[in-house]
Parts: sequence; C-alpha cells; structure tokens
Amino acid sequence: MSACINGLCRAVTVSLLLLLLLSFSFSSACSNGNCQLLDSCSSATDCVSGLYCGDCPAVGRSKPVCTRGQATSPTSIINGLPFNKYTWLMTHNAFSNANAPLLPGVERITFYNQEDTITNQLQNGVRGLMLDMYDFNNDIWLCHSLRGQCFNFTAFQPAINILREVEAFLSQNPTEIVTIIIEDYVHRPKGLSTLFANAGLDKYWFPVSKMPRKGEDWPTVTDMVQENHRLLVFTSVAAKEDEEGVAYQWRYMVENESGDPGVKRGSCPNRKESQPLNSKSSSLFLMNYFPTYPVEKDACKEHSAPLAEMVGTCLKSGGNRMPNFLAVNFYMRSDGGGVFEILDRMNGPVLCGCETLSACQPGAAYGSCKNVTVQTRTPSMDSTAGSNSGGSYSGSVQFSRSLASVAQLNNIVVFCFSLLPLLIFLL
Repeated sequence: MSACINGLCRAVTVSLLLLLLLSFSFSSACSNGNCQLLDSCSSATDCVSGLYCGDCPAVGRSKPVCTRGQATSPTSIINGLPFNKYTWLMTHNAFSNANAPLLPGVERITFYNQEDTITNQLQNGVRGLMLDMYDFNNDIWLCHSLRGQCFNFTAFQPAINILREVEAFLSQNPTEIVTIIIEDYVHRPKGLSTLFANAGLDKYWFPVSKMPRKGEDWPTVTDMVQENHRLLVFTSVAAKEDEEGVAYQWRYMVENESGDPGVKRGSCPNRKESQPLNSKSSSLFLMNYFPTYPVEKDACKEHSAPLAEMVGTCLKSGGNRMPNFLAVNFYMRSDGGGVFEILDRMNGPVLCGCETLSACQPGAAYGSCKNVTVQTRTPSMDSTAGSNSGGSYSGSVQFSRSLASVAQLNNIVVFCFSLLPLLIFLL
C-alpha cells in the first residue's frame, strides 16, 4: 500500500531521522582514551593520559568529565633556575590516606587528608610531603593525633615505610627533588637522622650548611641534581638543626596560617612561628590552603576559583613573591584543572613571563610566549549550587573506600576529637 495512513509514514520517517541523529551523536562522542580536559566521560579509559574521569557536585556538576590528575614538572620546560624560583605541589598530611589499612583490632579515629599512597602522589607530580612523626611502639610512627601523643587509634604506620617509598622514587627518578616538612614529636636522641639513614635517604640529603640563611637564592636545580642533594628535610623543632643536622623550618621559609584562617577570603596571615610573609630573610614561601576539618566532597570546589583567588591574596601579602610550595588536602579533586592548572599559572609568570607554564618556550627570551588555549572554566565565586553526594572518581587514583563512608567518618571524627582530651584524661 503506497498511501500513508493517518500520517504513519511521516512518523516513521521522523523516528528514523532521530535514531540516525542519536546514533551519530553516540558515535562522535569521545571514548577509548581520546577524551580531552572537560570532555564528558563515563570511565577512566575514556580520558587521555594525565586525566581521570570525575565529577564535582559541590559546584553543581554531577555528570563526570575528564579532570586533570597530574602536574607538569616545571623543570621539564624551564630548567637550571634556583630552586626557590619554582612552585611545587605539597600534600598536607600526605600519609593520612583514607584507604590506609587499619591496625589489627583497632578502629582508627582521626581525620583523613589524602586518598592515595605516597608513591602515587609522587608519580602524579607531588614534590612536597607534610608528615607528622611521633614516638610510638618503640619506633617512629606517622600519626594524625593531638597533644603530641600518638595512640593506636590515631596511628597509621611506621615512618620508615613511607620514607622507603620516597627513596624508591628518588632512585628511579634521578632528576627529581623532594621536600619533606615534619611536624616533629620525636624525642629519642638522633631519632630523625637515624630514621632517614635507615631508609637509605641520607645519600640524597641537602646539607644544612648549604642552605641560604639570609634570603639569598638557593642553588640551581641543576646543581642540586648534579650533587645529588635532592632531598630537603625540615623540622618544627629548632634544636634538631644543631643536634641532628635537620633544618629548622622557619629559619628558611615563611608560611601562612593553616586551617580555616588560611582559607579565609581576602586574608593571608603568617603563621605565628613564621616571619611576616614579606620578610626578606627567608627565600622559601609555603602557602597552606586547606580547612581545619577536611571534607572530601568540598575539595573539588575549594581547588577552583577560591584557590586561584587566594594565590593572588598571598602573592600580595608576600610582597609580590610567588609561593614555592602549595599545600592542599585531596590534591586530585577539582572541577577540571584544579591545583595542577593553578600551579602552571603560578610557575609561568616567574619562570618565563607567560600566563601559564604551557606557554613557556625552553631557551627563549623571558616573555616570549607560545599561543596556548587553556581548556578550563572558572566556576562562579558566588555559586551556592551543591549536593550531599560525595562524587565519583576514577583514573590515576582508584578509591577503594566508599567516599560517602569516609565523609561520614570525618564528621564522626570531629565529634570524637572534641571528646579526645577527656578520653586521654580518663585513660
């Protein structure tokens, strides 16, 4: 029958066209490792190398996109400058991994600040580690505790385990430099120097005698690599500089306040132990950017426009000096470029006079920049869109624990920590 009945032919034609369009849409979508930054994705294998598939409900984005998960090494583009001319990514409480195994028969009661191993952090471009070290179980342990005392419910693992990961990384990557900052509660004589020697890290040690004390430039990264002085270690205990040769942190760097005061918009005060941020007596600048109570689901929002704005605030407070270390929680989480893109924008103007590191040209005159398109989007500073969802992540980091359960645990820990002094007293 050639005639159409009640428009049936038209309906069939329209349906076929819609199916063809839909088929074309699916076939033209990226997949199989071809998706670029901010492209929609459904699995880790969709995104190109260096990106992972993640969402950010805290800024109202529930559909996953390819998100940056690795830093660009600034020395791979502009090499040979003094160490203090670069900006490096640092992880706050790098050992406090939400997926770390529990001690046998003990439920851990503490905050988590990261979600992957030290090895993975280093492979993703982290070059600074904040570690809290305590005397515990007749050894030196990494603990996230308080009042200078480690307990089995705040303990993670012996510090030497983490330091051996650092040693393996330095051994396998002979041009890389790592900085460790220790919140130090170790009281045993020669505890730190013995610990680092036992981990095989003494051969990389940058000697205190060669550290600039009056705000001068540090040696070039090239010289540090040639002399194998590729590990910088700082302690919070001043006496250990003379006793063990471990540099006292605030003799060599200025630092802004950590916790909530360090994320307050428009303010970048110095930590009380530190000289003012614009002091010329120290040539390194540590910028903290993490809240007092870490919340995984909020980190992707914190690592977007608010962080970029705070870099500008701290740059001004530091007398137009760019921070050398950017310390954050949950470094992988963002709404797209995250801390990695911000690091590029911190390094670019200092190293080559360009807006971002990717515009720098090796060997070119300062200010000679490539034309690059930065694929990013900046969320509204006033955005109140949000969700209670923890988000979904996949890619460079595989999260083995439920994000929702970790977020719930951190909420419980806030309450437990408020009672901990009483529990300690009762014990």
